[in-house]
Amino acid sequence: MNIRHIAKEAGVSVATVSRVLNHPEHVAPKTREKIEKIIEEAEYTPNWFARGLNFNKTGTIGLMIPHILNSVHMEIAKGVEDVAHRKEYIALMCNAERDAAKERRYLEQLIKRRVDGIVLICSSLGEKDFKMLEEQNIPVVLIGDHKDGLGLHVVSIDCRQAAEKAVSHLLEAGHERIAMIYGFEPEVENGHKVEGYKTALEKRNLPFREEYLRTVENSIEGGYLGAKKLAELEEPPQAIFASSDYIAFGVMDALKDKNLKIPEDIAVMGFDNVRMSNLVEPKLTTIEVPLHKLGVYGARLLFDLIEGEEDGKEAKTILLQHKIKIRKSCGHKERIGEMF
Repeated sequence: MNIRHIAKEAGVSVATVSRVLNHPEHVAPKTREKIEKIIEEAEYTPNWFARGLNFNKTGTIGLMIPHILNSVHMEIAKGVEDVAHRKEYIALMCNAERDAAKERRYLEQLIKRRVDGIVLICSSLGEKDFKMLEEQNIPVVLIGDHKDGLGLHVVSIDCRQAAEKAVSHLLEAGHERIAMIYGFEPEVENGHKVEGYKTALEKRNLPFREEYLRTVENSIEGGYLGAKKLAELEEPPQAIFASSDYIAFGVMDALKDKNLKIPEDIAVMGFDNVRMSNLVEPKLTTIEVPLHKLGVYGARLLFDLIEGEEDGKEAKTILLQHKIKIRKSCGHKERIGEMF
């Protein structure tokens, strides 16, 4: 049964049935009750996409994530989905798999489906793509660092400051020869973390050593290979700062395979505070990123743009706070920040 059949059975116009579905307060109570009863008995489901064309809203948002198997991205995605659910919206999740071409194809599909807005997590899209979205009047919020000058709405943490804080913590624990292993992706965020690492060394008047900086795949395997090479240096580092907890897990495995003790021989610091960081042995000291909150704030900002609560013309940046979770892997005596 479709809307015309309901109108015919109720003896009213199609427009009246449409008003009952969309603006029931504008229909006389007796007529409304009659139509609602027919709809209920027929188990009629409205065509929400068609309604979206009429009311310029589809009740859907796009959610682009870099990789579905990465728990960091999924925790952010949960924050977005939680807000969308409360708003009675559907979030269409697209797994880009760190493939710029695939992300662009998904973007084109989301535009064709007339989504009301899009949340991008650590996106690799460029200026031309964002220009296309602007022309289509589709609001976008990016979660994670981005290239400056694109005029985007962003929710993130200060990765430079967080990395500087992480390395300073290792320095305060008595480690001076500090290496850093960072992932190829996300490029902009990790670039900012490298800057923070260098800044911390400069402030202590310590030299930057090129051999102590390693770029790897953002994975446990990447961390393993990077740490193995660092451990084989003539003068190995006293501590390793990893740009993600997953890289840090690989670092810890490699050091154990080399019969090196953590933190006695080499200390290890991670980034993100994923749930496993409290389960490995020794427990991983790491930068805690408010992952779920990033998703919540990103989605809230997007809905403010969709609903006209925010002026989309002026780019807005929201920076959330990070903190250090102090555990055993860095050798620090004070473990006030530890949570089990």
